[in-house]
Amino acid sequence: MSFLVEYFWRVLFLFRKELLALVKDPKNRLVLVGPALIQSMLFGYGATYDLNYAPYALLDQSRGEAARELMAHIDGTGVFVRRAELGNSNQIAGLIDAGEVLLVLTIPADFDERLAQGQAAPLQLILDGRNSSTAAAAAAHIGAIVGTFNRALSSAAGAPVTVERRAWFNPNLESRWQLMPAMIAALSMLQTLLIAALSVAREREQGTFDQLLVTPLTPLQILIGKALPAIFVGLVQSTIVFLIIQFWFQVPIAGSVWLLYLGLVAFTTAAVGVGLSLSAVSLNMQQAMLYTFLLIMPLMLLSGLLTPIRNMPEALQIATYLNPLRFGIELVRRVYLEGAGFSQVAVLFVPMLVLSAITLPLSAWLFRHRLA
Repeated sequence: MSFLVEYFWRVLFLFRKELLALVKDPKNRLVLVGPALIQSMLFGYGATYDLNYAPYALLDQSRGEAARELMAHIDGTGVFVRRAELGNSNQIAGLIDAGEVLLVLTIPADFDERLAQGQAAPLQLILDGRNSSTAAAAAAHIGAIVGTFNRALSSAAGAPVTVERRAWFNPNLESRWQLMPAMIAALSMLQTLLIAALSVAREREQGTFDQLLVTPLTPLQILIGKALPAIFVGLVQSTIVFLIIQFWFQVPIAGSVWLLYLGLVAFTTAAVGVGLSLSAVSLNMQQAMLYTFLLIMPLMLLSGLLTPIRNMPEALQIATYLNPLRFGIELVRRVYLEGAGFSQVAVLFVPMLVLSAITLPLSAWLFRHRLA
């Protein structure tokens, strides 16, 4: 019993020493808290796929009543802002090329006549494809408005067929609801990796690495003592992002907070294992930072944060199984948005625990050989 007490006291002392090294400098304290706050706000307000503003130009060759009614529907949304009314098609290229409008809507001269005769009346929609996601959203929005307009025209002939849409887990289909919960895992990963990667490299660069050689600490105790501060910092940053999402952006959590944090502990432990492995093979802090920044971008791209994993090539889909961020994001989204229980997300813990079981012993093995 006394052996276990002494064992954990040694780990606790190393944990305290690592935390003091992180927070004793006011600049470090600012770096630990500031990025999570700033990035949460930037992603919450800046990284959105919602269509809130779409400048457009109109080429109305019809000048009829139906054309005016359709344009009243479009202008009434508050999203589409008419920037120019064109006299001929030669003016379209200049506006699109200069980026002054996102789209140009052309109404043909026989628009009203075709509608009066019960014929199809085509509209031409010219989009600026340089911003493909926004252009696609604008085209879909225009399509929905035209659909509403069509139902209004056909209502006199009988009750039209209508579609009532309901979205589960994100009632208003706001991109913020899809993106921000994933930030709970993603925003903390960079600094978690970096802190873990710098832990041993900092010891070498500051000349205190040799002191570990003469301490009674075992490689496993060193591993635990250096992993716990990084895990703690990662959870603190995830908490900051979680509180901002919950109370500032008011995205309600549907599932259990305790299950969410259980998943974050598993995810952060796997990320710290990767960081400690990088730290053990780095000779100095510059190498550790370089390895971290080389690794973070592939981890982000292969996480499903911005693009669905099922849309990736099969080889890359297989590679995502080595990425703890993939499973961290999926678990957070399912618990936060779907309200999933433990039985529904238990399978997501397995790869994260397997990654921890590989990277943490690998770090201990590297420590043992470095300390030998």
